[in-house]
Amino acid sequence: MSAALPHEVPEALLELTPEALATMDGPALEALAGDIRRFLVASVARNGGHLGSNLGVVELTLALHRVFASPADRIVWDTGHQGYVHKLVTGRARDFANLRHEGGLSGYPNRAESPHDLVENSHASTALSYACGMAQAAGLLGASGRVVAVVGDGALTGGLAYEALNNIGMRGAPVLVVLNDNGRSYAPTVSPLTTAGRMDDELCDPKGPAGFFEALGISYLGPVDGHDVSGLERALGEAAAVRGPVVLHVHTVKGRGYHFAEADAAKCLHDIGPFDPDTGVALARPGRSYTEAFAEAVVAVGAEHPEVVAITAAMEGPTGLSAFRAAYPERFFDVGIAEQHAVTAAAGMAMSGLRPVVAIYSTFLNRAWDQVYYDVGLHRLPVVFCLDRAGITGDDGPSHHGVTDLALLTKVPGMTVLAPSSHEEVGVMLRWAVASASGPVAIRWPKTEAVSSPRTGDGRSARLVALGGDACLIGVGKLLSACEEAAAILAEEGCAASVWDPRSVAPLDPRMLDHAASHPLVVVAEDGIVEGGVGSLVTSALLARGPGAPPVLSAGVPLAYLPHGRPADILASRGLDGPGLAERVRQTMASFDRAPLATG
Repeated sequence: MSAALPHEVPEALLELTPEALATMDGPALEALAGDIRRFLVASVARNGGHLGSNLGVVELTLALHRVFASPADRIVWDTGHQGYVHKLVTGRARDFANLRHEGGLSGYPNRAESPHDLVENSHASTALSYACGMAQAAGLLGASGRVVAVVGDGALTGGLAYEALNNIGMRGAPVLVVLNDNGRSYAPTVSPLTTAGRMDDELCDPKGPAGFFEALGISYLGPVDGHDVSGLERALGEAAAVRGPVVLHVHTVKGRGYHFAEADAAKCLHDIGPFDPDTGVALARPGRSYTEAFAEAVVAVGAEHPEVVAITAAMEGPTGLSAFRAAYPERFFDVGIAEQHAVTAAAGMAMSGLRPVVAIYSTFLNRAWDQVYYDVGLHRLPVVFCLDRAGITGDDGPSHHGVTDLALLTKVPGMTVLAPSSHEEVGVMLRWAVASASGPVAIRWPKTEAVSSPRTGDGRSARLVALGGDACLIGVGKLLSACEEAAAILAEEGCAASVWDPRSVAPLDPRMLDHAASHPLVVVAEDGIVEGGVGSLVTSALLARGPGAPPVLSAGVPLAYLPHGRPADILASRGLDGPGLAERVRQTMASFDRAPLATG
């Protein structure tokens, strides 16, 4: 398919609204679907984003907006990354030129953008709980309109979805659940519910999805072709006529209409950075990533330690476990979008003599906090958590910034928290965690390009990078580079700063703390929330040494929901780059009559 540039918006999309959509006939809808697919390919090719999932819901979205009157009828998308077509239908085509750019259109539903966006949900398996609550509120308040939850891309593998289904059925909540079954989440879906279905009552398999939903008290319709607008409209109308809860099972093809997405067996171009729309190939990205470093290291560690197993929650490729799965398929476990189960299952494996490596995005580990704290931490189990996309992640916005892991994980008694500052450190830390740790370990790294350095540390020891007596800069993980740049700037002004790579932020290396205490000012730079972060730990540790502790400037991320944008721009705007840290040192040293405050 040929693709127009994103700013060359087809006239049909510029004028598109739910009201305009309602007046179109079959040929017009078919032409519109083609325009939308071409536009999506062009937009994502330029800006990056979620492509395959949106190509698969074109006809479904058109049918939904023709049958239901959004926002009076409430449509909740799960997960939200399949909402691009919904944004086009609700009048936001012009904004796609700045998709996922700072100040531009979000890659997920966003309440600030449109009254049609009800929930800013980019974490899967939440829509059914939202919808259950909305339906029950409508009943109590006498509100009109239907509640529709579009559940797709593997969201029905998450535990929260099943909790919601149980309550929807038990209470008879009038929720219409559209099960967008494309057989995949990021990769092929881990669920028996999407492997069977029925076309009529005679073909009902009580062990399939129909029997499952009906056992919960939820009517079941389908499956139906998710790329037939007229058929979808009939099925949605039939489902809307059901008084209580109902599931409409819809079969779609992820990546539909774009050959390179349909042919991508790994992920159907689920998400991709800027790419060539004529080949489907991502544009070259310089340097190596931390994820690639982990992918290499975990395979090597697996060869050295047959007790090592790898666990992921529907993110095999993005977390770097594809090569491990290929090498050791019997030791690889994809549990679906079920982070809580992943962590507690890892605890059970560790109790039984295995060494589980749990690879999850930092932001998604928040969903399993109770399991980390009690199921792993309380039992002091040697589970290794490998947290990708830690810190400021960028264009996916507030729900994907991994800024809470440092503050949270350092509060788990006995947890070792490691932050590699280079590509090489990932393997060093993983080997130590598997071979030497007697309790839980978390290793966290960012999405951005990895620095390469031949200098690595050992075990949980910190590493002195530069020596100076006027200030001590401690750079956590990727912010070591910012501290080195700040020290170079300050050196030109006659201010000599020491620079430390802490490597382990829990526990902190006593040698580093002793040396830091000899400076008139200590600065801790981290890409996590400043409240309760590593700076707080350093402050407490220095104060515990007795009188005369130097002031500590904690430079971190504010306690706020940060918008999407380039990670470097977000960090620079908060003074977390080299020039920003140098300026903080200048200002603080010029005002020692005031106690420096933690800043975000």
